[in-house]
Amino acid sequence: MIEELLRQDRELKRAKIISETAKIPWLDLQRFFAAGKVMQVTSELDLVDVAFALQEDDIEKVKIWTEKMQVFPVTDDDARNWVASNASLWAVVVKPWVLVQTIGNGS
Repeated sequence: MIEELLRQDRELKRAKIISETAKIPWLDLQRFFAAGKVMQVTSELDLVDVAFALQEDDIEKVKIWTEKMQVFPVTDDDARNWVASNASLWAVVVKPWVLVQTIGNGS
C-alpha cells in the first residue's frame, strides 16, 4: 500500500512538471540568466526527467549529468546566439532553477 502511494505521488509530481513545461522565447528568460539561475539541458536528456531529479534531490543523477556536461549553466555565447536568432526554448522551473532545452535544430 505504501509503495503504491509513493508511486502515485511520483506520477503526480511528474505530471505537474509536464504541465509546467512550456516553449518560451529566450528574451523572456534573460532576467533569470542575468541572475545566474538558468541551466541548459542537452538534447540527450529528457527535460522532465532532469526537472524531476532536481525536485527529488537526486544528487547522484544530477552529479553524473553535470560531470558529463549534459546539464550546465547557460553560457554567454549561447545567450547571445539565442538573442540574435530570437530563439524559443523548452523551459520549466524547478526552484531556484529555470531549466532550458533547445527545440529541434537549436533555435
